[in-house]
Amino acid sequence: MRILVIDDDPCTTELLTMILKPISTNILTAHSGREGVRMAKDCSPDVIVLDMMMPDLDGVQSCREIREFTSVPILIVSSAGQPNLIAEALNAGADDYLVKPVTRDILAATVNKFLRRRPHYTRPAIATV
Repeated sequence: MRILVIDDDPCTTELLTMILKPISTNILTAHSGREGVRMAKDCSPDVIVLDMMMPDLDGVQSCREIREFTSVPILIVSSAGQPNLIAEALNAGADDYLVKPVTRDILAATVNKFLRRRPHYTRPAIATV
């Protein structure tokens, strides 16, 4: 299973990688919306974890561009918790939206929910972190 984490903050991508490592040994990271869209196209991830606030393409724009070529599950994880932003992201094609701070268990459970729906799913040895 491949998980793509898109966030402009390297500390956040490192933290998310550590949290998601028990779920998937193949964690890819992108540090901009543009890079994330390119990687989503080139690497065919099974799940995308996407930040909302990025300088080049924000989460909504990135989500729209990714939806032009794939239906891969997209999870927004963001500190922006305004209802209008959440609705905009979901309308742009995000499958779920978690507001930071989010617990490790909730993040892992949400990613696992998406992975269970993918073809060729094999339950990870550690279901939660």
